[in-house]
Amino acid sequence: MKFSDRFLNLIDQQLSSFEFDPELEAVVVYVAKTDGKDSPTLEVVGQRPKQMLKKLGPIENDPDLRVPSSNRRWYPMQQGSILLGVIRAERHPSEVQWPESLDTRLQISAATLANFLSLELDREKLVNELSEQKEQVGVLIHQLRNPLAALRTYAQLLLRKLGPESSQRSLVEGLLSEQKQVDKYLVALDKLSQPKLASKDIVPVRLLLPPLIQTEKPLDLMKLLNPLIERAKATAKLQGRQWFGPVYVPDWIKELRPACEGITAEIVANLLENAFRYSPLSSSIGISINDQGICVWDSGTPIPFSERDKIFTSGFRSSKSKDFKGSGLGLSLGKKLAEQFGGELKLIVKPSNFEESLPNEGNAFVINFPVK
Repeated sequence: MKFSDRFLNLIDQQLSSFEFDPELEAVVVYVAKTDGKDSPTLEVVGQRPKQMLKKLGPIENDPDLRVPSSNRRWYPMQQGSILLGVIRAERHPSEVQWPESLDTRLQISAATLANFLSLELDREKLVNELSEQKEQVGVLIHQLRNPLAALRTYAQLLLRKLGPESSQRSLVEGLLSEQKQVDKYLVALDKLSQPKLASKDIVPVRLLLPPLIQTEKPLDLMKLLNPLIERAKATAKLQGRQWFGPVYVPDWIKELRPACEGITAEIVANLLENAFRYSPLSSSIGISINDQGICVWDSGTPIPFSERDKIFTSGFRSSKSKDFKGSGLGLSLGKKLAEQFGGELKLIVKPSNFEESLPNEGNAFVINFPVK
């Protein structure tokens, strides 16, 4: 087992308090180790004084330790009934009994180091589990690429067979668009599964979404939204509810937008998913665009007044969403993503507050954009 520098420093600090004790000749800390095959051994991880006459090895390799001595005491480092290690204290030859104060200090150090060691073992276990999970994620990502590539090939072949006027063409194009989105997520997951070099610099927390490959080229925002609109239209049809797509497309969204605004597609996707998941099946859902921005709305039960200031808090889940699976991160993430490109995500409750033709009852989430 490789111990962290923090743990070794903690041992060093504990031992330093005994370095100039006139009663003690040496203090040594041993930790129990096993490789799963041989019997457990106790190996040295710290000692005082640091420059001892001989290099200390595992306890079983030192025959002198098998001889009882009134000037030697052992202080077990235990977690319950499990022996994690031991402190060995050697005092200068003396016929006088061990000082009670010294004995108490060594007992306290043993208990303290036992807690340190327990935390260190938990840390190593978590690091090993995380490493194993990353490796498994990497393998799964690699394996997923093959069926995704096959699906893309089949969809492209099917698209060739469909005529330009076929009513099914938009469905196949939607499949290809969704495949590209999944591929972006795989790229992001692949990066997360790769080992990172240690850095002493403190960096800001990075948003995990969206896995959008940044480009300096301006983009067509409607081109990113159209697949989401088609997906929502198909979902509404499956659920047997009304869907309303954008009727009016303002000039500002027809123009090429800064590349950073491409994450709008991720925000809209999350808002639409929430609307379909949490609003009653009897309510309609839609997306509307005007000079204020982009609005995703539903005609369902309004979010309670007492919860409207909390819904953008990370981890918060509205009372209407308690019966559904979820992490409570979607709206919080959407707000952060909007602020990332200088915009804003807000709740205005009544859809008619965004556009008069929309329902007077329900919920409306609006994405505002900075002036270009």
